[in-house]
Amino acid sequence: MTERVTITIEDHVADVRLARPDKLNALDPAMFAALIDAIAQLGETPGLRAVVLSGEGRGFCAGLDMASMASAGSGVDLAARTQGLANDFQQVAWGWRTLAVPVIAAVHGVAFGGGLQIASGADVRIAAPDSRLSVMEMKWGIVPDMAGFALWRGNVRDDVLRELVYTAREFGAEEAQALGFVTRIAADPHAEAMTLARAIAGRNPDAIRAAKRLANLETGAAETLVAESAEQARLLRTTNQIEAVMANMQKRTPDFTD
Repeated sequence: MTERVTITIEDHVADVRLARPDKLNALDPAMFAALIDAIAQLGETPGLRAVVLSGEGRGFCAGLDMASMASAGSGVDLAARTQGLANDFQQVAWGWRTLAVPVIAAVHGVAFGGGLQIASGADVRIAAPDSRLSVMEMKWGIVPDMAGFALWRGNVRDDVLRELVYTAREFGAEEAQALGFVTRIAADPHAEAMTLARAIAGRNPDAIRAAKRLANLETGAAETLVAESAEQARLLRTTNQIEAVMANMQKRTPDFTD
């Protein structure tokens, strides 16, 4: 995995980096495999409370490495659900949404095509002011198929998304924020993302995981209201919930257990 993706974990926060900087972290078969392995590893890591996802070098991810993927993609059964709801190509973006803990993407340089879809799998996206983004698949005569449509729904207005998919035009960080692709802009997105991740890691981890489960729901109001009540009932009067109350009352740092 270290050939394409690195993971460093400290104080309950995983710093995950795409590590193919000489190719702007473009997606080749090895990168797909490494991202799938990284998501699986993080999903089994005890004590994990937040993830920061970024790219080494000059950009987050330039999208597909078309030369290396041309032969690798032949004969692949895209209909096969090899990763739960997703296939392998979708898992590298959708998988971040399935992790129990929040994921913050730190975007700089470019986030094109599949790279934008990977960033979109995060709960929060922080971008550098000079970032450039694109739903680029139409440039190659294909459609976004790495979970983009499922991840953008609810964040990006439908007609805006259609225009960007149909044209494959590039847009900057300010427009990306206005359109819903980016949460906020920061001069140093990785530092900002790490600060946010550490703040999240300092909250009741049981409540954070419950909040992400609720945020991931795609149900109607009735089912969501029931789910809210069920999550709250599981949290009330637990050790970590009591610790949150006591730490606030005593004006001290809480000591949560995972």
